Amino acid sequence: MIGAILLGLIAGTVGRLLVPDMWSELSGPKSWLFSLCLGLAGAILGYLIFTVALGIGDSNVFDLGGIFGAIIGVVILLPFVGIFARLKRGKQQ
Repeated sequence: MIGAILLGLIAGTVGRLLVPDMWSELSGPKSWLFSLCLGLAGAILGYLIFTVALGIGDSNVFDLGGIFGAIIGVVILLPFVGIFARLKRGKQQ
């Protein structure tokens, strides 16, 4: 459990640093929670891409050995999350 939280925070934070700043309005606990959730989702996506599809890696989804796959998963997810957020904001206005 602690490994999953660390993996999520590290992958989410690094992924958000690598992708242009579309989430600058988030600050404080919201920002950390967003990074954690994004990192965990990226870890699942990275696991599916590398372990399930390509057969690279081990069978643990949330271990720190999969940090690079998780970061790649976050970088893949961020544009889609941004599109979804823009569409949601457009419907609210």
